[in-house]
Amino acid sequence: MTAHPQFPGEQSTDGRFIRQHDAFREMITADGRSGFPVQAGRYHLYVSLACPWAHRTIIVRALKHLEDAIGMTVVDPVRDERGWAFRDGDCFSPDPINGFAFLSEAYRATDPRFRGRVTVPVLWDKQTKRIVSNSDDDIMRMFETEFEALSDRRLDLYPPEHRTAIDELNERIYETLNDGVYKAGFASTQRAYEEAAYRVFETLDDLERRLAHTRYLFGTVPLETDWRVFVTLVRFDAVYHGHFKCNVRKISEYPNLFGYLKDLYQIDGIAQTVNFDHIKRHYYYTHAEINPTRIVPIGPAQDLSTPHGRERLG
Repeated sequence: MTAHPQFPGEQSTDGRFIRQHDAFREMITADGRSGFPVQAGRYHLYVSLACPWAHRTIIVRALKHLEDAIGMTVVDPVRDERGWAFRDGDCFSPDPINGFAFLSEAYRATDPRFRGRVTVPVLWDKQTKRIVSNSDDDIMRMFETEFEALSDRRLDLYPPEHRTAIDELNERIYETLNDGVYKAGFASTQRAYEEAAYRVFETLDDLERRLAHTRYLFGTVPLETDWRVFVTLVRFDAVYHGHFKCNVRKISEYPNLFGYLKDLYQIDGIAQTVNFDHIKRHYYYTHAEINPTRIVPIGPAQDLSTPHGRERLG
């Protein structure tokens, strides 16, 4: 039996999923030295509520109270062969900025030669009519640091004293957990799947031990890395455990990680960024090579609003 990869252009000969690089990585800067100065109303964020990479940027935008300064449009969670689409529906809408029908039009408007996979998030510049960035890492960091003058909340998610440690932990978590679940789920050989899946649980086990002694990853306040972990944890039991076969344990079976997940979820403004309907419909309906029946499961029954008990740690 031949296994067909979900994304053939991002598959190695030994069955490993190798994610494409971000195509657009310009930077918006507070002093304007990059050519893209911080200006209220100039930039627009295109996202999917299903996508963890986009979810990171949505969270930082909300935490920094940048909603009035940076507009946002949500795409349809069901992606077909034409890519992410703008449609009128439940928690998603047509494109109010350019009237695009598909996000691929934004990519072609920026680079007519682009031939890669169209991804979210996208940060669009309404003045130059092009994509500034499709890198969630860069967009998060810009929102965290460069847009400070437009935020009414003094919240430092990337404090100088923790930057080296944040960067180091970010790299490990990205490779083994954030992207690790995709490496397992999109693997097309048993060996590639097992290598990735075992690394996912090695990282989860390490985080479980770390969170036994500290409320958040770097102390008593959640920082950038906590939110990078959150977007994977919140999707884990609903999608990655079954759909991506990361099924050694559920997050709900880790006492510290599950309490930590609920703690982050219950921070003001965060629950509103989580849409399980979009999450499940996207993964189970869109990934036809993995789930050819396109049946969307009704579970899990998981209440993230129950007491988390993490206050004792700080």
